[in-house]
Amino acid sequence: MRPLELPLVSRPSLAEVLNGLTVEAVESELWERLEGNRVRCYACGHRCRIPEGRQGICKVRFNQEGKLRVPWGYVGGLQCDPTEKKPFFHVYPGSNTLTFGMLGCDLHCSYCQNWLTSQALRDPAADVRPREISPERMIATGKALGAMMVGSSYNEPLITSEWALEVFRLARSEGLKTAFISNGNATPEVLDYLRPWTDCYKIDLKTMSDRNYRKLGGVLQNILDTVRMVHKRGFWMEVVTLLVPEWNTSKEEMRDAAGFLASISPDIPWHVTAFHKDYKMTDPANTSASTLLQAAEVGKEAGLHYVYAGNLPGQVGDFENTTCPGCDALLVERFGFRILQVRIGDSGACPDCGRKIPGIWGAVQRPGDGYIRRM
Repeated sequence: MRPLELPLVSRPSLAEVLNGLTVEAVESELWERLEGNRVRCYACGHRCRIPEGRQGICKVRFNQEGKLRVPWGYVGGLQCDPTEKKPFFHVYPGSNTLTFGMLGCDLHCSYCQNWLTSQALRDPAADVRPREISPERMIATGKALGAMMVGSSYNEPLITSEWALEVFRLARSEGLKTAFISNGNATPEVLDYLRPWTDCYKIDLKTMSDRNYRKLGGVLQNILDTVRMVHKRGFWMEVVTLLVPEWNTSKEEMRDAAGFLASISPDIPWHVTAFHKDYKMTDPANTSASTLLQAAEVGKEAGLHYVYAGNLPGQVGDFENTTCPGCDALLVERFGFRILQVRIGDSGACPDCGRKIPGIWGAVQRPGDGYIRRM
């Protein structure tokens, strides 16, 4: 007897699956109608003009019959991380942040450390599938794990802003802080949309070279404008520069980055972090501790009060710690993402000289651990 021949059932493509996990965005919030059934999207700095039946650069926001559809109701990644890992060093030291992400990005960085989610629609090797979930389940999970903040990360959260705010509204009602961990390619429209429900904003300032930014799919001026706009709107902002040898590590470029931030506010924390070979960029050597220390010293010379060197615990001296710019007192001692001691009070004042330290401070409690020890 011949075996029964059954028709093959093809597996839906990732794009097909994600198209089903969308909703129609509210008109006039982050998009507008244009002539000829086109729409203009304001979620990121590309400001895509999208013809009917087409996607924006991000590949997850698309025009269906003259209306913009946007991602909704799923995560590509979800876990509880140390808040210092985001990195936020001036937000509840020692706390946890429930971190979620969707899929897609408006840039295409060759060294992306979250490429499995950010480049899922551009690179078949990623092979990540979304998991449907509700905001209620996410927030319940975060609270059970002792999270004090909820953050959108792993892909570029600007392109999934509507879903992030749906989660953030519930998080705020449960007493949690909220954060965007972003590449900073924003618009005034999206920042105004986010601000009522978003407390913290981390920006990657990847390079001070427009030529290099364009290789990543971005424009330097957009990022610089976002840093200014985020500060002006009153988000708590911390800025990160991943130092990639022979790409953005010249002393001139470090001075440009530090000087730019200091011109906005010397109180902006600047994190200089170590590159490691990842994704498609495997030629440069991993960043050395000496390179981090050089950049951190440049930041201090530029007048920044809070400069941190990351990803190489125990190799960068006091640049893992928070110290008072007024009296040099040790306020938060760290080893990597571990908090060894916290001396700053809930009010954010230095215990030695009384100087106010900018940030979001307060007692941190984890299930079963009690409160983080304060000295």
